[in-house]
Parts: sequence; C-alpha cells; structure tokens
Amino acid sequence: MSPYVPFVVLWAVLALAVISLIVYRRVVAAGEDDMIHISDAAGSVTSQQVTVAQKLDQIDKWGKTLTVITAVFGIVLVGIYVYQSWVSGV
Repeated sequence: MSPYVPFVVLWAVLALAVISLIVYRRVVAAGEDDMIHISDAAGSVTSQQVTVAQKLDQIDKWGKTLTVITAVFGIVLVGIYVYQSWVSGV
C-alpha cells in the first residue's frame, strides 16, 4: 500500500466538501429574489433578501477558503509525489 493513500483520501474529502458547498449554494440561491424591493410595506420581502444575501456571503467565504486549501493541498501532494518518483528513479 502506498504511503500517499491517507493524503489522497484527505484531499478527496476536501474536494467533496467543496462540491457539497457548491450544491448547497445553488440550493440557497434558488430562493433568492433578484428584484430590488424599495417600498415594501411589511418589510418581509426585504428582510428575506437580506437573510439570503448574508447566507450566500457566508457560503461564498467558506467556499473560497476551502477551494484554496484544497487546491494548494493537491498541488503540494502532486509535487511531493513527483519529487519522490524523480528521486527514486521510477
């Protein structure tokens, strides 16, 4: 068994988390109202817009962070694998 397997599994879990955030964001964004409601008497539509926008901002923040971590971890993992293959002469 390769010593890289746990790291590849960890990378796969990170990639799955990124994909899950993408799907979750699409589900939340499906309920988004793109129209601007300026004179909403009850304020319910406006407050719902604000709530959805805040939720999307949080998802975007975590999505960007997790995507960068996953990409850097994957590049480092590939770099270590290539270096080890080059050193061992395979």
